[in-house]
Amino acid sequence: MSDPINNIRNFCIIAHIDHGKSSLADRFLLHTETIEERVFQDQVLDDMDLERERGITIKSHPVRMLFKSKNGQDYTINLIDTPGHVDFSYEVSRSLAACEGAILVIDAAQGVQAQTMANVNLAIAQKLTIIPVLNKIDLPAADIDMCLTQLEELLAIPREEALQVSAKADLGIEELLEAVVERIPAPTRSEETLQALVFDSVFDVYRGVVSYVRVFNGRLRNREMIRLFSSGQTSEVKELGFFGPQMRASESLEAGEVGYVITTIKSPHDIKVGDTLTHDEKACKHPLPGFRQISPMVFSGIYPIDTADYEALKFNIAKLRLNDSAFFAQPESSVALGAGFRCGFLGLLHMEIVQERLRREYNMDILLTYPSVIYRVYLRNGSMKEVDNPLYMPEPSEIAHIEEPMIKAQIISPTSYMGGIMNLIMEKRGLCLKTDNVDQNHIMITCRMPLHEIVLDFYDKLKTVTRGYGSMDYSMDGYERGPMVKLEILVNGEGVDAFASIVHSDRAVARARMVCERLKDAIPPQMFKVAIQGAIGGKIIAREDVRQLRKNVIAKCYGGDISRKRKLLDKQKEGKKRMKEIGNVNIPQEAFVAVLKSSDKD
Repeated sequence: MSDPINNIRNFCIIAHIDHGKSSLADRFLLHTETIEERVFQDQVLDDMDLERERGITIKSHPVRMLFKSKNGQDYTINLIDTPGHVDFSYEVSRSLAACEGAILVIDAAQGVQAQTMANVNLAIAQKLTIIPVLNKIDLPAADIDMCLTQLEELLAIPREEALQVSAKADLGIEELLEAVVERIPAPTRSEETLQALVFDSVFDVYRGVVSYVRVFNGRLRNREMIRLFSSGQTSEVKELGFFGPQMRASESLEAGEVGYVITTIKSPHDIKVGDTLTHDEKACKHPLPGFRQISPMVFSGIYPIDTADYEALKFNIAKLRLNDSAFFAQPESSVALGAGFRCGFLGLLHMEIVQERLRREYNMDILLTYPSVIYRVYLRNGSMKEVDNPLYMPEPSEIAHIEEPMIKAQIISPTSYMGGIMNLIMEKRGLCLKTDNVDQNHIMITCRMPLHEIVLDFYDKLKTVTRGYGSMDYSMDGYERGPMVKLEILVNGEGVDAFASIVHSDRAVARARMVCERLKDAIPPQMFKVAIQGAIGGKIIAREDVRQLRKNVIAKCYGGDISRKRKLLDKQKEGKKRMKEIGNVNIPQEAFVAVLKSSDKD
């Protein structure tokens, strides 16, 4: 009797944003009759409105399908859907680790994109079998020959291996499913001790943490005591099962199978993505490789626009963190903005998604401060301090030098936009390392630049320069020494912490002028002249004055000696001076909104 593990196939779909990954998953579900036609809706596995709108996958969704091949065998196919964006590359790597193969989807009209390459490199590193697929072949703009050339030139995959499908028009789906069972190898097991990889987890209000697992060795049963390898925490299995695509309970999960486990653990932060589950009593000697602690790359303050909403924001951020273990948040307070949270994100898209979800799903009116990255500040006493918030930057006299995080980026674009991209890279303090011709019409530029420069608006500007045809992917590339300074904004001599930022010394003057000009327009006229200044250390580098309200004290003087008018003006001047000494400038909330909302667009 043959081993049932030989009829299991575990695979994922990797693709650039909007290349048809979710549509292809839909077709698989319909062809294998996993979901009925009457309850079908587009993008079945994307259950967030944001995912459907933006054409992106934010959370991975596994599903088990049963497929009868032409050779008469019945196969169990586990599709592990993966997020597509660079911000979620660690989650993608864990999802890939749970598979033996990957379907590489390429849009026949757009060709190979930067993120496609990054995810393929991850799949090759995991030694997965790759099935290249050209999707959207029915489009009038489809250029199949260009895509096949790019496949050979960029990814070194023979063109003969590529399959041609259209998920929307339902073309070539059966052939692709046959290719999955023929080309992708069956799972293997090496020992009887339980080893299961946690490749994702979600929080259920009624059940607690639901862990998505792939069992590599051994068997996972109901009511067993299990242990998390990284923390050593033990727990009892309350329920386990598989996705079909809804959760369906079963008695056990065998080696090679993919499913879910619900334990007595209630906090999602106790179960880390990439961790290994094993039996408590008979634990495995080594964890599954690739686990690492995930850490935020970009930091920003989130504050409620109405301070009365703080408690609601606190509650909603806690709820959001339950389903997003990579989102980091801790309370902080600002003199100007009141109570809020210092939040850490995996990258710019992750920050955008969290912000959008807080606004949409939880109906919060929020304000984000100027984004920052983690700088390494080396002090004169020989120590090193990591700073992600400008408020904690040491005094300039104590600093020996500062290092900023760098990235290595690959940009793929039509050749005609090369000049504009080069100018954009130089404008963002980047260095072009090399250029490669992808085919006759496309070029790939490899460059190195500071992470801080792409956090603000690089991606938007790249899309503008390339008219939407450019794509980018990046990876961290160490730290580099740079002339970074803390820029403070002073209003009437007092520092406003909400506007403080860490910037490159060459950009400090331009940023200081921009913020001062915006504040001058946003702060209403005062009874005395108010100076808005940009300062580095004790040095003022930019200044604007808020217009003062002034009463005409000499209106009652008709003719007469000039000394009488002078006396009245001097008296007014003295009063204004005294008022300035004891007066406070109340910066209205609208001013913060105006400056902070527009600062991330400049």
